[in-house]
Amino acid sequence: MAGKDAPPRWDRKMQQRLARGEAAALGELYDRFASLVHNLAHRVLGDENAADTVTREVFAHVWEHPETYDPKQGPLRSWVAAVTHRLAVQRLRDSETAALPRQGGGSPEELELKVRRASVAARADYIVHSMPAPLRAALELAYFQRRDYRQTATDLGVTEDEARRRLRLGLQLLSTAHDAGKPPGYGGAV
Repeated sequence: MAGKDAPPRWDRKMQQRLARGEAAALGELYDRFASLVHNLAHRVLGDENAADTVTREVFAHVWEHPETYDPKQGPLRSWVAAVTHRLAVQRLRDSETAALPRQGGGSPEELELKVRRASVAARADYIVHSMPAPLRAALELAYFQRRDYRQTATDLGVTEDEARRRLRLGLQLLSTAHDAGKPPGYGGAV
């Protein structure tokens, strides 16, 4: 299996294989991205069974519509994440809208706020898991272990300037989690 960050050539070949109806291609794609898809769906929905359902829906969509992926717009990974995000948010909206009359409370505005929060959380997870390992390691030390940039530099064996740079870049990437829409790196339609 190729590395996490697939080269564009792999993405184009995978799309072509899917368009030809190669079941092995779908299996390879599933092996590569199933955990990403499931984790994003679970983060949005907060429910294991619903995340399983969305995972199946995402791979069904990819199988049935491989032509909707445009390699010029970004990596296949980002497109799959965008499809996952769209389907998970739609499922959350549908389930919460259906629950409003039964719960006797809540408003469409509260529903949208809940969807927005789930969407931002899922996007932040995607960003953290997609960022380069050195940035992720610096952020994890600073956030989970409450290290400042000097301690982070020592723990990582890098200069203080490098630790500050990694923390700044990681935080800049995370700050985009509040941006509406698709996961980073994909501007195409889903």
